[in-house]
Amino acid sequence: MKILLVILCTFCLTVSPALAQTEEGTVDEGFSLLEEGAKIIMRSMLDEMEPALKELQSEFGDAMEGMVPMMRDLANQIGDIRNYHPPVKLPNGDIIMRRKTPQELAEPTPDGEVDI
Repeated sequence: MKILLVILCTFCLTVSPALAQTEEGTVDEGFSLLEEGAKIIMRSMLDEMEPALKELQSEFGDAMEGMVPMMRDLANQIGDIRNYHPPVKLPNGDIIMRRKTPQELAEPTPDGEVDI
């Protein structure tokens, strides 16, 4: 991919002065040729990357199918995330999520509103 970018930049730098010096072609024609060249390069890059992107999409979809039931179960167990303090990581790697007490839930939030 970097090679194609280098080729495109080299092409632009070498062709643009030559196009500006010719009497037959105008600058607009030169830019349209550069645009067409860039489109061709982009199409070829996309054609090369398409199989890898399709494989990535397939793998991601398979992973999501396995995660959705677990995420639903976790959401059902946790409930509203506002009922918890921010997580705390212990030195041994454990993560603790402490539930707020009813008194903490009744306290007004910093903007003066009460969470319900």
